[in-house]
Amino acid sequence: MGYRTWNTGDTVSATDFTSYIANQCVFVFTTATARDAAITSPSEGMFAFTTTTPADGLAFYDGAAWVDTSLTADITAVLTAANSSMAGGGSSGSISISADVDNSTSATATAADYVLIADTDDSNATRKALISDITALTVTAVTGTSPIASSGGLTPAISVDTTDAQFILSAAVFTG
Repeated sequence: MGYRTWNTGDTVSATDFTSYIANQCVFVFTTATARDAAITSPSEGMFAFTTTTPADGLAFYDGAAWVDTSLTADITAVLTAANSSMAGGGSSGSISISADVDNSTSATATAADYVLIADTDDSNATRKALISDITALTVTAVTGTSPIASSGGLTPAISVDTTDAQFILSAAVFTG
């Protein structure tokens, strides 16, 4: 019969119940066969849920037949805004989203803020860390190609072969 909105204080007659309320409910049955036996004259737009056959199946009556619906959903598009710190997106196939540091805004961080870290030792996984957990870094090795050489280790000896080197010195590098 259709759809009706009920307000507090409205009187519901038996006809109203069978015409409106029964059609606005989701009925639960064990099987589609039990549904079809109980609802011999379904109204367009009715919903019914089956618990076993089909398992966890939701269907609606389209005016001619019961139509199974999917209880799962799919993202149809992921888009990123211009000038955001996210890059990637798409509307079909495999979609990738990544952090775009170049478009990120600078902010004053507090100890409770998180930062993202690319973990190159673990298949380039991205990890998060609290800023308060990041401590001073220690150089564990220095390598170089000619004319720079290093012994490596925690306190590497660094040498420069001046016969083969060309340097551009800057006052900003040497202070003191």
